[in-house]
Amino acid sequence: MKEFFLSLKRTPYQSLAIFLVLFFTLFLSTTLFISLSFFHGILGYVETRPQVTVYFQTNIEESQIFKIKDELINSNKVLNIKYISQKEAFKIYKELNKDNPLLLEMVSAEILPPSLEIYAKKPIFLPEIAEFLKKQPGVDEVVFQKDIVNRLISLTKILRYASFIFFIFLILMTIIILVAVLSFKIALKKDEIHLLRLLGATKTYIRKPFLQEAFIFGLVSAIASFVILLIIIFYFYPFLQSYLRGIPVLTINLNFYQLTVWPINYLFLAISFLISAFFGIIISVFSTFIALNKYLE
Repeated sequence: MKEFFLSLKRTPYQSLAIFLVLFFTLFLSTTLFISLSFFHGILGYVETRPQVTVYFQTNIEESQIFKIKDELINSNKVLNIKYISQKEAFKIYKELNKDNPLLLEMVSAEILPPSLEIYAKKPIFLPEIAEFLKKQPGVDEVVFQKDIVNRLISLTKILRYASFIFFIFLILMTIIILVAVLSFKIALKKDEIHLLRLLGATKTYIRKPFLQEAFIFGLVSAIASFVILLIIIFYFYPFLQSYLRGIPVLTINLNFYQLTVWPINYLFLAISFLISAFFGIIISVFSTFIALNKYLE
């Protein structure tokens, strides 16, 4: 650490430039990572909602509804079906409008339609299910959410690809700038490096203090950028709570684990920081390694 602070004192402007480049790179890349995680969580939440909801006429017999339900289950295209009777629909209505007594007085269970909430095994089955339901007797309305799901999937893909391209461009630009700044910084110590080479010092020995400094720069930049990002997140937390009201939880499926991204989960934040610190250290060390090679050949 003593050598690190001595280096800062000898080359303050170059050190500040290295820190700022790493800081903004990690801040932007971590922001992208967290934003994409939220989008994936929202997409996963939408996909777990009823993908097709069919409302029946109020005078239909329950036996007819269960017959349609059985046909759908036997088609092997449906993952799950939930039946909402008129009484259950009224309970849901009362819960949603409990703060408005006037609306409760105007509605009874008899005028609310029974319904089926249908979850398809695959999105490709949704049009077939919707068409089948529209042809059934006693069906009043079929609500088909395929367009919403497809738009979210398309938006997520676009954001993923755009973020990947932007991230690669950002990393390349960061490495180029860091190599240029580090080359100038190392050039100030070229006489020391040449002297060490004449004394028989190995390349590893010469590289060690520079790489240690790069490691510290990467770690400090990751910490600083993540702290600023946390301040922003917690500042806008009330707004996010209001905007995402009604969505209890957002998760990302990691195959072996369901990682919660909303409400704010400290495990997710810890993973985000570790990824940020890892990339910060790798970029800083890699750029230093490249810049050093010119003086060790």
